[in-house]
Amino acid sequence: MAELQRKNVLGEREKSILTKQAGVCSGTGMKCDTDSVSGSVSQRACVYCGARVVLNPITDAYHIIHGPIGCSSYTWDIRGSLTSGEDIYRNSFCTDLRETDVIFGGALKLESAIEELMSKNHPKLIFVYSTCIVGVIGDDVDAICRHMSEKYSIPMVPVKSPGFSGNKSTGYRMACDAIMQVISPYKTDKRTGGINILGDYNLAGEMWIIKNYLAKIGIPVVASFTGDASYDEMIKAPSASLNVVQCAGSSTYLANRMEEEFGIPYIKVSFFGIEDTASSLLRIAEALGNEEAREKGIRFCDKETGKIQDFLNMYRSNLEGKKAAIYVGGGFKAISLIRQFAFLGMKTVVVGTQTGKKDDYEIIESLVDEDTIILDDANPAELEAFMKEKEADILVGGVKERPLAYKLGIAFCDHNHERKHALAGFEGVINFTREINESMNSPVWSYIKECGL
Repeated sequence: MAELQRKNVLGEREKSILTKQAGVCSGTGMKCDTDSVSGSVSQRACVYCGARVVLNPITDAYHIIHGPIGCSSYTWDIRGSLTSGEDIYRNSFCTDLRETDVIFGGALKLESAIEELMSKNHPKLIFVYSTCIVGVIGDDVDAICRHMSEKYSIPMVPVKSPGFSGNKSTGYRMACDAIMQVISPYKTDKRTGGINILGDYNLAGEMWIIKNYLAKIGIPVVASFTGDASYDEMIKAPSASLNVVQCAGSSTYLANRMEEEFGIPYIKVSFFGIEDTASSLLRIAEALGNEEAREKGIRFCDKETGKIQDFLNMYRSNLEGKKAAIYVGGGFKAISLIRQFAFLGMKTVVVGTQTGKKDDYEIIESLVDEDTIILDDANPAELEAFMKEKEADILVGGVKERPLAYKLGIAFCDHNHERKHALAGFEGVINFTREINESMNSPVWSYIKECGL
């Protein structure tokens, strides 16, 4: 590990930060998919956050946070998931646990909250989240949900998400377990020939873009988890012939459970970038054994690619030779971004994820150039050190990384849930290319350097 790395990395973190040399990374591979090292100020979020990310875009679900009022501030309304139906998902309901509840228990408060919600609304589905406080005081949320579900004849699903019980990936699994609890009663052996899309959250309407592509090549979508999803749509999911996993970090566990319990196979796809969008559409058709859809897909992708070639050629001269740093949630998104940058003539010099798996990092290693820094579960100090060492021109990340990039005088592209413009599909290629060009080539950076700021 380089001298700069040694000075800025905790000893326990060294196996989670590798440099590609002689064609491969050093050692036995990336240490990943583990809890964060204490004291590293991880960029990951808590279990509760991971669960909310997955479940919140179910548009007609009600979400009760059994915990302090502060936890309920984490809602989807500050994010970019759009709806074509209900919009109750933009709200949170909270039991507002306080000091006396910690001493005497909050079970009665949760029951009262459910009773009040049922008296004022007509929900089809309720999720009840256990937060850190509930994990400490031990309220039996499962029993309360069973009792109230029987009383009102609707699914009331407990989500076991005390923040300290793991990391964001644990929250993903808890949310997937909750989804399985909702859809398992509707298990069927009948198959529709359509697909489920797992792990797309309809950020800036991206789910609608993908569904439009699939409709044009003749592939029906049965259900989508969880962008622009509804209860009535979700319960049809067991009849699909194939699951398509867009966000591997949050939904591979769900896909595995649906394969084991429903017999529905799955493939992992990505709709970021020309190469991955075209490849994903064709792989879906092939997995379904639908040759007509595959032929339509080839013609559609050729047509759409041709439409944007002149646009890309116009921008490529501004971007060639630039250096990119990537720090995103899942491994598949990082892989797509590496390919997108390469297509534009840019080099990825730093790449990391919050929830990547070993197979993701193996693919990443095969795509990046020599001396590229690869990180798992990075902290701000590490990101700062490696971006400065590699002289990155732009960082692609989420809301937590934006201030870091700007303080270092590095351009930034938001590729997380907060964004308001689509980055998926062929339309997304245009938006992404325009954004990184405007961000990197803004005159503000030269002004900062001239002033020595």
